[in-house]
Amino acid sequence: MKKQIVATGFVLFSFMLPLKATAATFNQLFVFGDSLSDTGNVFTFSEGTVPQSPPYFNGRFSNGPIWVDQLGSKLGLTPTLYANLIPGGPRPTEGINFAFGGATTGRQNVGDPILPGLQTEIDLFKGGLGGQPANKDALYILWAGANDYLGGKVTNPAGPVGNLSKAVTELYQTGARNFLVANLPDLGKTPLALSQGIGVSQGLNQLTGAHNQGLSGALNELSKTLNGINLIPFDVNSLFNNAISNRGDFGFTNVTDACLVSLNQSNPFVEPFLPQCPDPENYLFWDFLHPTTKAHQLVADAAFNAIEDNQKSVPEPSAGLGILALGALGAGSMLKRPVKKASPVKVKVDALR
Repeated sequence: MKKQIVATGFVLFSFMLPLKATAATFNQLFVFGDSLSDTGNVFTFSEGTVPQSPPYFNGRFSNGPIWVDQLGSKLGLTPTLYANLIPGGPRPTEGINFAFGGATTGRQNVGDPILPGLQTEIDLFKGGLGGQPANKDALYILWAGANDYLGGKVTNPAGPVGNLSKAVTELYQTGARNFLVANLPDLGKTPLALSQGIGVSQGLNQLTGAHNQGLSGALNELSKTLNGINLIPFDVNSLFNNAISNRGDFGFTNVTDACLVSLNQSNPFVEPFLPQCPDPENYLFWDFLHPTTKAHQLVADAAFNAIEDNQKSVPEPSAGLGILALGALGAGSMLKRPVKKASPVKVKVDALR
């Protein structure tokens, strides 16, 4: 499968060349990240086993469409899933989603070493260009980092922050100019972290804060040194903290527990599940790490507002934008793809232990 993933990237150059731009809009959408932005790459490469759908929705790590689906709808764009690309097939004119559940900001995937991390996703994009420039009128989304801390057990944010800065820089060097880079929500407030005790929870929250601060500084520096770059601020951390602190205002009654609970400790993304909660609309979290589709809608709305504000206030993408927002919620997938079609999928759930 590794050969399949890599080989596909080198026949995509015609898929990612610049298209005619529409005024004040993006004409393609390219997505890089982890399970919160994965619209089915892991599901396809695991031959439809991870995450089990249903109760997961069509290969998403949620109970319905995720924020990438919803934001794409608002922008009038539907990126083609990377796993669905066919060499010599139809050209995906609206962009490509390269996000894989389990991706760290480096090359590691915390669930399966065969699957890519963020840096490999960038390599697949670059290889697909075939030496041609990237579309300067497309929007490039980067959202990763949580898996470094949850699954990779990283304790120094310098590495993940450096990886994200490198990813933006490498995309910029191909010709990309418009970036939406989101920061991390407090990882210690996920159901998984809360189940590990207050020490783990507080430690992850502190690590999240250090990551976001470092990433803010790194992206601000990029906005000064990369001529013509347009970095769009997107503060996911404040959004989630606001929803947790004011849950009633957002229509939630439960912001600490998982709606869907698996009894399979080795693989929480497949049966057996406890009876599904009847009211996922009231929950912030669908499972032990991933938000519900309602929470994803909040993210999509906030991202769209950030894009609109950016386009209204910045007529030229080269104006020096001191960008605050950043990073990657990847609330990771920690999955293991079966080696053989009939093999059970292994999943790490003890990353915080």
